[in-house]
This record gives sequence, C-alpha cells and structure tokens, in this order.
Amino acid sequence: MSREQIIEKHKNLFWYTPEAEKQNVSDALLVERILNDGTLDDYRELIDALGGKRVAEVFFSAKGRQKQNYYPEIYHFFSLVLKKYA
Repeated sequence: MSREQIIEKHKNLFWYTPEAEKQNVSDALLVERILNDGTLDDYRELIDALGGKRVAEVFFSAKGRQKQNYYPEIYHFFSLVLKKYA
C-alpha cells in the first residue's frame, strides 16, 4: 500500500485538513495519526509504505510539543517496538 492509499483509507484521521491538502500531509503527521489512532494492521501498512527506518526516524525525531502529541502508552509501546525492529 502506498502513502497516498494510506492517507485516503484513513482520511477521517485528517478531518481538519482541507480535502485538497490531504495528500500533502507531512510524514510526521501521518506517523503520529496512524500510531495514535490506527490499528496494528494500519501500522504494518505504514511500515510497508514508508519503511521501518523512516517511521523510526520520524518517530524518534519528535521533540517537545510534537512528542507530547503521542499518547504516553503509545509512545512507550512504539519506542520499544521501533528500537528493537527498525
């Protein structure tokens, strides 16, 4: 599944983004929304689309306010998973 297909499939996660701008969402926002509100299958699709290294890079580069956008339990879980497998 491509990045564009993931965004289209989960366009409800980007309800506040104008329709014409949905395909232009950043990787940081895409990773955040999928990890916070997606399923494990959605996470697998994200890994297939962006690659494990890119997802880990985006996830671990979140600092300050961006890092706080992740739910604490989600941040903890995916920090363990991505450190081990990415």
